[in-house]
Amino acid sequence: MVQDDTGRFQTLSRWSGRLPKVSFGLLQLLVSLTFFLLLVIVLIKVSTVHQSVQNQTEELQQKCILNETSGMEKVEAPQKQIQAIAHPELDVLRQYLAWMNVTLERLCRPCPWDWEFFLGSCYWFSKSLNNWKSSMSACELLNAQLVVINSEAEEKFLQSWEARHKKRTWIGLSDHQNEGSWRWVDNTPIELSYWKQGEPNNDEDEDCVELYNDGWNDDKCNQEKVWICEKTAVPCPAL
Repeated sequence: MVQDDTGRFQTLSRWSGRLPKVSFGLLQLLVSLTFFLLLVIVLIKVSTVHQSVQNQTEELQQKCILNETSGMEKVEAPQKQIQAIAHPELDVLRQYLAWMNVTLERLCRPCPWDWEFFLGSCYWFSKSLNNWKSSMSACELLNAQLVVINSEAEEKFLQSWEARHKKRTWIGLSDHQNEGSWRWVDNTPIELSYWKQGEPNNDEDEDCVELYNDGWNDDKCNQEKVWICEKTAVPCPAL
């Protein structure tokens, strides 16, 4: 019996190795196409119901005119009759749209995989080491920038990551273009600062800034550290 089970596992293992591997990007594309088709179907159904309501409105209006001219008893108000016919179908369509919205919210990610979301931005924390300039270039390759800190909340969020991993981390601040004039990588001047006590001290030409322990420290730009990339999050679509 044990041999039979072992044989089955070996067979399954061989077959699993032959199955095509579906990338996450392809899976996202398939899910998007499925929802697009569902949306098209719902819109076609809405158009059909709308056309049906229009036709019934015209028929009931004609009946009202004929009854008035012939002296027959008036037909029930057209609007009430149309509502009685159309409401069940419209309710079903609303339920479909509500379900699709909920499902999209669950599937949607404002940030790519391996990025963290915080206050409208996506953050990527490197695992390898680089000097400051190479870290900046690495972020640009990801259509992002070396992180720019604009608020106390953002500083605390990044400090919590640094505290968990205890790694000196490059941020997008330097004065290498003009000594003592600190500017972010997007060329904006520094407004809020969280320097450690006694920093920046420009010890032996320190022009780049790292996130370290409970504040910022200037260091030599050729030192290798982990780094943080930042880019704007993409809002989830709604139907």
